[in-house]
Amino acid sequence: MKRIVIALLFFFGLTQVNAQVTFKPGLRAGLNLSKITQSDASTRTDFYIAGFGELKLTKYYTLQPEISYSKQGGNDVLVEVYNNQTGNYDAFKQDISVDYISFAIVNKFTFNDKFNMHFGPTIDFQAGQSRFTQSDVDLAFLLGLGFNVTKDLSIEARLKKGVIDIYETDYFSNNSYDVGNYNTNFLFQLGVSYTFDLK
Repeated sequence: MKRIVIALLFFFGLTQVNAQVTFKPGLRAGLNLSKITQSDASTRTDFYIAGFGELKLTKYYTLQPEISYSKQGGNDVLVEVYNNQTGNYDAFKQDISVDYISFAIVNKFTFNDKFNMHFGPTIDFQAGQSRFTQSDVDLAFLLGLGFNVTKDLSIEARLKKGVIDIYETDYFSNNSYDVGNYNTNFLFQLGVSYTFDLK
């Protein structure tokens, strides 16, 4: 009898969990503020846009795969480029723009049906060419907060930090104390997300 009761409780709990699982597609868009670490670059302002699938597994936890297009880089970066005519390196300021197609697995935790926290890994593929990058792929981690304005509309803020030395260090001035040799992507995003109710 005890085993039957346990089995019934397990079955009831499983059906309750399954009853909470929902899926909604959505869109994210907003402002990018990007920098290149260990450089004297100023912040570059641009945009991002993304599509995602919101798989709500419990009341508090959502698994959210994302695909996004993100314009990043840095402005006024001190670079050195070899001059074939003079045989010397010319140092100057350069705005660097790099476009990425990003794939993320976001873990989202919701509190009080209003506030949510999200974090997870991303893999980014460079969309186009840049003379100052030394890798077409970047790995990064994101951490963010969100506020649900309605059940479908949210305001979000995220930090994203790359871990790969993405920029060609030969082009960066080693004579400047403001420039290091481990130059990664650092990104702040502020925007909105909207989910579409399929019911």
